[in-house]
Amino acid sequence: MDPQENVSGDAGTLGGAGARGDTVIPADELAQRFERERNRLVALAARILGDAHEAQDIVQQAWLRLDGTDQGIDNIAAWLTTVTTRLCLDRLRRRIPVPEEELEVEETAPGPAEDVALADTVGAALQLVLDRLSPNERVAFVMHDSFGFEFTTIAAALDTTPQAARKLASRARAKIAQPRPEDALADWEVVDAFMTAAREGDFTRLVRLLAPDAVVRGDQQAIETGTPAAIDGREDIASFFNGAAHAALPTSLDGRAGSAWYHRGQAMVLFDFTIVGGRVARIDFRAEPGVIARVVRRDGADPR
Repeated sequence: MDPQENVSGDAGTLGGAGARGDTVIPADELAQRFERERNRLVALAARILGDAHEAQDIVQQAWLRLDGTDQGIDNIAAWLTTVTTRLCLDRLRRRIPVPEEELEVEETAPGPAEDVALADTVGAALQLVLDRLSPNERVAFVMHDSFGFEFTTIAAALDTTPQAARKLASRARAKIAQPRPEDALADWEVVDAFMTAAREGDFTRLVRLLAPDAVVRGDQQAIETGTPAAIDGREDIASFFNGAAHAALPTSLDGRAGSAWYHRGQAMVLFDFTIVGGRVARIDFRAEPGVIARVVRRDGADPR
């Protein structure tokens, strides 16, 4: 059975969720109830899928299912959560055909304090890590750790038991907190996440991608172009980059990922990143001619 068909057929009985009950709700009132839930549903779908546009589409599908159902629904908010999550799960399974492993359910998830600490540690790189989880792990982790849903609700959305849902979230958390070497974020992913946050003016993401003792240093030629000679500490570095770097492009130097400020097609200053443990530990502004001559655009384009 198509998972989306399963959503339509079973959602009225899932997780205590149902929608209209025995009393027919007027169409305008039903629409108003849905609109009260829309922002929450979009936020949930966007975090699960990592795509705000897809999230809007998913939530619109949830509305069409609500508007078209004749099942008894006791709790519209819960019903919509289940349907939205299952639609997301179906989308993930089409995108990431990863077979789900059998679960041993004796493990328990850590407490709320540990959840908050992990979420803060993962920060802006979270979406990159989520892409490496199986669909079920991803949904369980996002619903519990990002949105605080109870495991009974998560289990209903995943059509499993609360114990298995807890295990899925725990396993996802372990993969994120202590990734295997092959699961670690590549340096270029960290560099690109940092530069995207800089261009978008996302100060919080910049801070989270920087090591606490991060530093910036500039060589003499870079300083002469106007870059600072030194910046110490992630708060000051994040402030410097926040909303900046619009003329920077992804580059490599001797096979190492970086970024560079370009002017009229010419690399002027290289941002040479040192990544340690998935965070930016150091950025060197380099403009010495011998260095600039070795800078290569990572997209393969010739800027000249």
